[in-house]
Amino acid sequence: MSDFREEEALGKAYDSQLMRRLLTYLWPYRWSVVFAVVLTLLVGPLEVVGPYLFGFGVDRYIDPGANNLIPQAEALRGIGLVSLGFLAALLLSFAVQYLQVRIMQNVGQQTLYDLRKDIFERLQRLPMSFFDRSPVGRLVTRVTTDVDALNDLFAAGIAAMANDAIVLACIGAVMLWMNWRLALATFSVLPLILLSTWLFRDRVRDANRRIRTAIARINAFLQEHISGMSIVQLFNRERKSREQFAVLNRVHMEAYKDAILAFALFFPTVELLSTGAIAIVYWYGGLRSLTGLVDIGVLIAFMQYAQRFFRPIQDLSEKFNILQSAMAACERIFKLL
Repeated sequence: MSDFREEEALGKAYDSQLMRRLLTYLWPYRWSVVFAVVLTLLVGPLEVVGPYLFGFGVDRYIDPGANNLIPQAEALRGIGLVSLGFLAALLLSFAVQYLQVRIMQNVGQQTLYDLRKDIFERLQRLPMSFFDRSPVGRLVTRVTTDVDALNDLFAAGIAAMANDAIVLACIGAVMLWMNWRLALATFSVLPLILLSTWLFRDRVRDANRRIRTAIARINAFLQEHISGMSIVQLFNRERKSREQFAVLNRVHMEAYKDAILAFALFFPTVELLSTGAIAIVYWYGGLRSLTGLVDIGVLIAFMQYAQRFFRPIQDLSEKFNILQSAMAACERIFKLL
């Protein structure tokens, strides 16, 4: 029987040495990466412009215009300018994120092309004794599944994590600047969200480890039995092989079901807590608005900021698993290289 213990070695969630070696494959495309980083710095500010303009328009034009505190023509002109500014921010944000995705996808595919080429060249130079000890299915996993894990990191993981971190920082800073009391009310559910994220991370990390192990075992099992089908049939081992494959297939299914269960519990939990934060902002800000301590526009802007603030937290939790899977795949690929 083949030894699959190598597939079960999970490694670190983040390994700086592996990352430095992996980044050498990005060096030929460094200027594209630099341009993508510059675009990332624009994503956060563009995300905070919309709610701020919305609240500003309510306080400066809609509320005074409704109460005849300013001329109707001035109110209509101001609302039109605010709407145009809002639309311009949306279009610019779309353009920035579109360019960023196109650049990172292109860089990711070029990098993985170089990596696959190096892996195949390395396999051709290895001695025959290596192939006697290593199932071909495991080697196929290196070139396909493990490289695809790195594709997820380059194409969606790095850029998305940077975007989420900058958006979180920008929204948090603007909320504290506008009204620190309402900001603290919004942040009151963060400890519960961080606890849920920590529990979710451990569950999904374990499920992903078992999924990757099961995929490698299935690939190795299929390669050995299909290429050696004449021997299987010669010794009348079809029934035994079906039973063995059913066990491997069930392990893979159960691991995926555990990952699905973790996602099914985590995202509704974060959604519930983020909605609770919006309710707290609505209650606390509404009471202060009745006493004139908080403007209506500020309260509306805070409710929109609260909705946008918790979305990146969900994304970062999911991207952590992409990072962990990529580090495990990177460790196995470079061990082969």
